[in-house]
Amino acid sequence: MASRDALDGLRKGGKRALVRALASLEADPLGEPALSLLDEAWCRGTGAVVGLTGPPGVGKSSLLSRLVRSWRRRGRSVGILAVDPSSRRSGGALLGDRTRLALDPGDEGVFLRSLAARDRLGGLADLCAPMVVLMRALFDRVVVETVGVGQSEGDIRDLADLVLLAVQPGAGDGLQFMKAGILEIPDLLLVTKADLGEVAARTRRELEAAMALITAEEVPVCAVSAATGEGVETLAELLEERVAGLRGCGRDERLRAQATALLRMAVREECGRRGLRRLDAWLAGRGLAPELSPFRHLRTFLDLPA
Repeated sequence: MASRDALDGLRKGGKRALVRALASLEADPLGEPALSLLDEAWCRGTGAVVGLTGPPGVGKSSLLSRLVRSWRRRGRSVGILAVDPSSRRSGGALLGDRTRLALDPGDEGVFLRSLAARDRLGGLADLCAPMVVLMRALFDRVVVETVGVGQSEGDIRDLADLVLLAVQPGAGDGLQFMKAGILEIPDLLLVTKADLGEVAARTRRELEAAMALITAEEVPVCAVSAATGEGVETLAELLEERVAGLRGCGRDERLRAQATALLRMAVREECGRRGLRRLDAWLAGRGLAPELSPFRHLRTFLDLPA
């Protein structure tokens, strides 16, 4: 199959070939040959996808640098998609993870791609899903580092096999943790900056107590430090155990569930874009009556024939 040849060619072509493939996905993700490549990658992808989320300043990038080095020592290849927030005015993004992540640019076993979230909510970017599908067919571990906006980054649950939520010491008491819907999605909780001592230990206890009230499932809480490396190897071991557990689950069933979730996510985003284009056309040359609320206008717009 041509798609199989293309996927094998990507493996042989290294980072430059992957950069070109991702650029083609960005240009036309639903065209050929992108769809053939994604079909083959979907079937052949065996890499584990790890989502890393948490608020800004928690130390996600620094921790990820440590974790990548641990994976490389274990012989695991790693692909990273780092999503950065975009300006509401210009749509541009700083893409600062390229500077914060301490990676070896000469290591062919590690690849980093930055993405701008643009107008997408939920912590991801529109192109995350197809890029992850392709990259998990090429790497043992694929990490998606989300924007880090706080309490509403639920989309990563649909995309990742395992979700890590990073919380910094002193982030708030148990009630503050509990009000966040974000606590319902992680497989592992990380208290960063463990080198701060008692304040980190207290945050860990508060998180454990909060999780005991939220879910009956056991969600481990690990203390880690990117500055000293404390807890990183323990985290890596725990992740290896979780990935091995995934291997023992029904792969076809997991793929079907993930395909459904990703399709719903894509349809929601695409219908939203088409709706906005239709709204712009409807608004063109039209003055909205100031005595009517926007919700009345919404009703009128929704009642228009398709």
